[in-house]
Amino acid sequence: MTTVISVPPSLDEQSFEVIFEQLATVPIGQKILVDARHARWASPYGLTSLLCVAQSRPDRMAFAVPEHPDTLSYWSRTGFFRYAGELFELHGTVPRAREAHESDVLLEITPIVQSDDVHGVVGRIQQKAADILHGQLGLDTAITGAFGMTLSESCQNIVEHAGQGGWVAVQTYKYLRRLGRRVVVIAVCDAGVGFKRSLESAPGHRRSDRWDDAMALEDAVLRAVSRFRHGDKGRGQGLAGIRRFVGRWHGKLSVRSGTARLAISPGWDEDVPMTESLPYFPGSQMQITIPERIGDPTPRPGAAVASRTRTRERSS
Repeated sequence: MTTVISVPPSLDEQSFEVIFEQLATVPIGQKILVDARHARWASPYGLTSLLCVAQSRPDRMAFAVPEHPDTLSYWSRTGFFRYAGELFELHGTVPRAREAHESDVLLEITPIVQSDDVHGVVGRIQQKAADILHGQLGLDTAITGAFGMTLSESCQNIVEHAGQGGWVAVQTYKYLRRLGRRVVVIAVCDAGVGFKRSLESAPGHRRSDRWDDAMALEDAVLRAVSRFRHGDKGRGQGLAGIRRFVGRWHGKLSVRSGTARLAISPGWDEDVPMTESLPYFPGSQMQITIPERIGDPTPRPGAAVASRTRTRERSS
């Protein structure tokens, strides 16, 4: 028997939970068909997380590709099928691969396995990112260097913490749902060991009574706790730097790991700061969203600081 996992029409960091919920109930060894025939749109997070789904099980899954030609074309431009064909058993007609040259794809989906991959990603995107961030999104020229560093730190987390390879993608599009303006989005996802197991490997790590995925996310993102020794200069500070970058440019940071998701949100977003008791999924899945600048907005005090208030959600 084959279990069908339905992909929602619009796929982002929140709607992807529907896929995680369905996957969590399927026993290991059960045949799975990921049905994306009715998908119409996917964020970089959605596409990279789909590849992580394929990596999360030992058995090869089947994948029914989108039926709408525009969706097929766009997913092809992002490079999704280049890697999906290696990980899934594809069902349906896939467009011939072509280069991602359109302006809405800053960086097509790219595998990250080692540090050399990180350097290559930053080098490839640097000039194009500068043109879009400053020329099209109206952001200060100072953001360009910080953007490259943030992208590098995000990818380096995969190399140092995932225990296996992961994926990065960068895209710009108009965010109609909340902002009504353009954003640039970085997604960095893997199906590796996750933050909890990574921090547990730190020398002298002591578990508290409430040690769980949520606390591990708080330690890593809010308190810059690392599995590296304090004397190992420059290690483990990537997420702290990413958080500062996101706060400075009125952006949003969302990180999911294990059974929890932490969101650091600006005034334009109403995401819950911490969500627990989610369906378990290995590794970590991160999205950074930086909005187009309009005028000279004054940041709302505390807008980019995550509260410790938690919302518990359980899969039905």
